[in-house]
Amino acid sequence: MQIFERYSDITLRGASVAMGNFDGVHLGHRSVIDLARIKGMPLGVVSFEPHPRSFFAPDAPPFRLMNAAAKRHRLAKIGVDVLYDLPFDKALSSLTALEFLRDVLAGGLGILRLVVGEDFRFGKGRQGDVAFLRRHCPDYGIELVVAPLISDEYGPYSSSAIRSALAAGQPRDAARMLGHWHRIDGMVEQGDQRGRELGFPTANISVQELHLPRFGVYAVLFDVLTGPSKGSYKGAASLGERPTFGRNIPNLEVYVFDFDGDLYGAEVSVALVEFQRPELKFDDLPALIEQIEKDCSQSRAILENA
Repeated sequence: MQIFERYSDITLRGASVAMGNFDGVHLGHRSVIDLARIKGMPLGVVSFEPHPRSFFAPDAPPFRLMNAAAKRHRLAKIGVDVLYDLPFDKALSSLTALEFLRDVLAGGLGILRLVVGEDFRFGKGRQGDVAFLRRHCPDYGIELVVAPLISDEYGPYSSSAIRSALAAGQPRDAARMLGHWHRIDGMVEQGDQRGRELGFPTANISVQELHLPRFGVYAVLFDVLTGPSKGSYKGAASLGERPTFGRNIPNLEVYVFDFDGDLYGAEVSVALVEFQRPELKFDDLPALIEQIEKDCSQSRAILENA
């Protein structure tokens, strides 16, 4: 997948593109992207980094389902040819809807076909909508396609609904809307090695700047993306603040089953499969170790057919 962040770098024009923030790349997003697949035209995505919500409210609680690298990986995996990952800054945010259409989509990117969801809005003051695009896209030789919202008996698929499911400790409900397990991607960092001392060495992954699912223990699928241990594994993970050892910065700790190796610095992807129990504070280490053993046994059973 080719990635462009600046107009001056663009060498691929004439694409059919889907436009949106695509946080999570859920099934609703996939429906928009799939409508942009046209034989003989490059499949493109126009997105924004950072997420506009982060730009306008930098002090708001973290809400993103995936970081920029994870989103790029997911878009490449579903066959996107080119990603126009536009820097959402003061200059871009100040463009009117007409200026964005004329100067960015038509002039800057040279797109020929645009697909958006029926509720998509853009431009200064969110003045651009589907009605605006229907009026003005023909002026710039752009074919417009509007994708309907996707839903099931539980309601529309949306990033907000997925966040709610994860916050409630329902990763399977989130997966139903995502079309894949919710994943937390990142680099394995140096931890305090308490897990190793307890007999359960863990891989520590930061969850900063991400929406936090319910704190507790999960059965997980663990993919090592780089390094000598590259491959797919299973494990049990603890997401939270480790209250037994005092209040800590939230992180994700994964005990990888049947693994013996060094993961420090490796890029990994952790899929949350099932929530097992909430985070607990233990009075002593033997009680904690006993519970970890039970957690791992339960995770193995859950993942037997995953």
